[in-house]
Amino acid sequence: MTTPPGPGPLAGIRVLDLTAVVVGPTCTLTLAQQGAEVIKLEPPEGDLLRRLGGKPRNPGMAPKFLHFNRGKHSITLDLKSDTGRAAAQRIASEVDVFVSNIRSAALARLGLDWESLRQANPRLIHCAISGFGSTGQYRDLPAYDTIIQGVSGMADCMARTFDQPRYMPFVATDHMVGFIAAQAICAALVARASTGRGQSVEVPMFENMAHFVLTEHMNQMTYGDEGPWGDPRILDPNGRPAQTLDGWICVSPNTDAQAHGFFTAIDQPDLKHDPRFATVAARLANVTEYFELRRSALATRTTAEWLERLRAHQVPAMQVNRVEDLFTDPHLTETGLVTWQDHHSEGQVRALQAPNRFSEGLPELRDTPRQNEDATEILERFGFTPEEIAALKGPTA
Repeated sequence: MTTPPGPGPLAGIRVLDLTAVVVGPTCTLTLAQQGAEVIKLEPPEGDLLRRLGGKPRNPGMAPKFLHFNRGKHSITLDLKSDTGRAAAQRIASEVDVFVSNIRSAALARLGLDWESLRQANPRLIHCAISGFGSTGQYRDLPAYDTIIQGVSGMADCMARTFDQPRYMPFVATDHMVGFIAAQAICAALVARASTGRGQSVEVPMFENMAHFVLTEHMNQMTYGDEGPWGDPRILDPNGRPAQTLDGWICVSPNTDAQAHGFFTAIDQPDLKHDPRFATVAARLANVTEYFELRRSALATRTTAEWLERLRAHQVPAMQVNRVEDLFTDPHLTETGLVTWQDHHSEGQVRALQAPNRFSEGLPELRDTPRQNEDATEILERFGFTPEEIAALKGPTA
């Protein structure tokens, strides 16, 4: 299925986006991809990712910022000033969704917390993303992705393979929590369609990622202290890509049929009768031996040879792509995930298209905005007078 041009399922939904860096912008990018109008509200210094996200062609337009903020409109307001706060509150009184990744105490000081905004806008969906939420001992502590990877147990899981805690080499918790926040907002919008009422949605990173880790790895501790935590298939040192004669390959024969096909592909078909490997339960009980067998067998042929053999027996297998291979991967080329775009200020850049498809259509995303470039248009649409606009667009707009 291909996605035709269209307004998107969130067409008509207006979002005020008071987020920065990755977790919040991931959420609002998802909403923009699905048709929402996203107004990105930035402080005078701009979103940190404008400077932190790689070497830009032009100041404030770092490459990582370009990818997380396509399809949005930018306005700068100084929320430390009375006029800036009042303007933000006025805009929030007329949008459908307000999203922030500012701690709850700071939001309250700005008059942008749920209790303040619901008075003027009872249909508002107010989504607060934060490291630790508004309750609990950690609620006032700052957090970034790395902090959450550590405290949630993710870095400890990495220690099973690398012998010491490590961060995943991308901001995984920011991405995942951003997607979770977008899903929660959409659920609240569905509820509003039935009840007519808005609501507050709190999305704490720590609880979400602790939930993620524990559903994966609670294992026998589900029943109390009866046994070890951790899924041994995932934490085993050989539970990773295997080296071939000329590269690396991912092979995951999980069902009995797949495992038996794997044994045939490696020319050891009798292993399907081996009591250590004949069934799912047996392979789990003997996972270290099973993975060592897989590792040693796959080292004997090239990646291409293994892919041909394994696919002939319906065994899930793919080559390990380098990151740069994604630009020429034939499947991604055919589906059009990465395209070239003529950006109005940055020239020709690679742009990522929405990865999910909707038969009723998705919008073509507008260019990532320069800071504050949409201020006049936004303020006019929300009924600000020319004099008010002039005052707000001053040196500390």
